[in-house]
Amino acid sequence: MSAEASVGSHAADSAQSANSQPAFHNSDELRNRGLLGSKYVKLNVGGSLHYTTVQTLSKEDSLLRSICNGGTEVSIDSEGWVILDRCGRHFGLVLNFLRDGSVPLPEDHKELDEVLKEAQYYRVQGLAQLCISAMQKQKDVFETVCRIPMITSAKEEQKIMASCKKPVVKLQNNRGNNKYSYTSNSDDNLLKNIELFDKLVLRFNGRVLFVKDVLGDEICCWSFYGEGRKIAEVCCTSIVYATEKKQTKVEFPEARIFEETLNILIYENGRGSGPGGLHLLDARGSGASLDEEGATGGERRVRRIHVRRHIMHDERGPGQQTVYKD
Repeated sequence: MSAEASVGSHAADSAQSANSQPAFHNSDELRNRGLLGSKYVKLNVGGSLHYTTVQTLSKEDSLLRSICNGGTEVSIDSEGWVILDRCGRHFGLVLNFLRDGSVPLPEDHKELDEVLKEAQYYRVQGLAQLCISAMQKQKDVFETVCRIPMITSAKEEQKIMASCKKPVVKLQNNRGNNKYSYTSNSDDNLLKNIELFDKLVLRFNGRVLFVKDVLGDEICCWSFYGEGRKIAEVCCTSIVYATEKKQTKVEFPEARIFEETLNILIYENGRGSGPGGLHLLDARGSGASLDEEGATGGERRVRRIHVRRHIMHDERGPGQQTVYKD
């Protein structure tokens, strides 16, 4: 009697084991069919937990819809969380876009690029297009901003001049590089040169590259470059004799500086190499003292304009005015 009971018990255990095996197999099949049988979905995205609905995830033809309808296999842990091996920092933004159809985007360019990559991974085309449009707007804004490079070394200056395809205007401004005291109007004229530089930057933004040099040997000097070489130079300083001692005088030749800025526009888009480009520059007149470097062979000359004026009549008496050339 006990043997029959033992056999019956063993048969019952075998039947139970046979019944449990198909149940486990059916669970796997349910996972393979996706989440169509569920209304709510628990998502674990790189440790960031999100609770949403299948309807929300299925609003766009995306990777998330493919996960829901079984087109993409996913891992589900013992507690029913769908495991997505991605950073969850911006996943909430992706979900909000699927819920509302629009979402505020971060203003930081780096974060915006991260959101774009997440949208592209999940194939949420609406969000990806929104990110691209926002990045294009940022690019348009950045292109209108005036940027002025600051030269830190002679090597850096040579690299800028050689690589830039635009005409270049450089203002060398180093007030501390003086041997003598300044005349009464020098500081005011120095500020006027700086203000003119700022105005020219705004006026010719996008057409001419403007750079500053505060480490050079000159106190105030303008240099003009085209096609990688120096075309002209306007030196705004001179040495004058006043009150029995030498003084440094800074001038403000506004018309000359503006004229040279217009002249280098001939080199815009490589037009200075064309026929008549150099003749247009050489044919113009000049009211200031003009020194030109001699040219040998195929070399071209550099116009060096040094503004030298006599000291003011109220600084020295009549007949005692003297100008010391640098």
